[in-house]
Amino acid sequence: MTVQLTPHIAIDDDELDWQPIRAQGAGGQNVNKVSSALHLRFDIPRSSLPEEVKQCLLALRDQRVNSDGVLVIKAQRFRTQEKNRQDALERLTELVTQASRVRKKRRPTKPTRASQQRRLDSKTRHGSNKRLRGKVDT
Repeated sequence: MTVQLTPHIAIDDDELDWQPIRAQGAGGQNVNKVSSALHLRFDIPRSSLPEEVKQCLLALRDQRVNSDGVLVIKAQRFRTQEKNRQDALERLTELVTQASRVRKKRRPTKPTRASQQRRLDSKTRHGSNKRLRGKVDT
């Protein structure tokens, strides 16, 4: 089975490693007995993602990506494992979508003549204020 992340990117279900864990926080006995939270582990370098998307995901300064390039998403927002599974997949989809966006290159612009003139005028005013702070001749 494949998971469709974006219209152009799909990954095989075998690439996702699900580990049930016990959820943290309040919940009484249910929290102690049931492993409703999930860890989703996704090995970025070994995945079938396009190379550009892999590089972008690995370049993210995100604490969820460890030094081996494995993305770990902890889903424990909901009380059922199925909802937590959907939540983790949505977060993975959001990350991959963000990484696959093509960013526009920045074109450097020149300052206008008027803005250059305003800058020089403000420098002149600032300098004259400083000059007035000097010693007074008597």
